[in-house]
Amino acid sequence: MYIGQGFDAHRFAAEGTGRELWLAGLLWPQAGEGIEGDSDGDVAVHALIDALLAAAGLGDIGSLFGVGADAHGAGMHGIDMLRETVHHLHTHGYAPHSASVAIIGNRPHVGKRRAEAQDVLSAAMGCRVSVTATTTDHMGFTGRGEGIAAIASALVADLR
Repeated sequence: MYIGQGFDAHRFAAEGTGRELWLAGLLWPQAGEGIEGDSDGDVAVHALIDALLAAAGLGDIGSLFGVGADAHGAGMHGIDMLRETVHHLHTHGYAPHSASVAIIGNRPHVGKRRAEAQDVLSAAMGCRVSVTATTTDHMGFTGRGEGIAAIASALVADLR
C-alpha cells in the first residue's frame, strides 16, 4: 500500500463567462459562476488525481493530461479525468483503496450535497472516498471568495 497527497486551487471565473461550477464531480447550478481552468476546474477531483498518481509514483495531473488549452485534458470533465486516471493506475498494476478530499472555500456549501459527492467520487474511483469542507475564516484568496482549493490523500494498493 502507498499513500499520496494532492492539492489544487483555482480562481472563480468572472461573472458573465458562462462557466458552470463543477465541484466534487457535481454541477452546482445555484452556486454562481464556475471555476477557471483548462478543464472544468473541479479542484476536488484534480486534488484526488494528484494524490492517486503520487501514491503510485506515476507523476501528476499535468504529466498525465498536459497543461494548457491544447492539452489532452482541456475541456474534460473532472469525473472523466478521474476515471481515466484510475484506468491508468490499473494498467500500471495499482488500484485505489480509499481516499479523502477536503474542499477549502466559502462556496458552494458542500455539506448539503456531501453524500451525493461521496457517492459520485466513490463510483468513479471504485473505492470509498470521504469528502469534507472548511473555510479559512476570511483569510487568503479562498476567504475573500476569489477562488476555491482542495487537498486530498489517497491510499493505493500495489497489485503487481
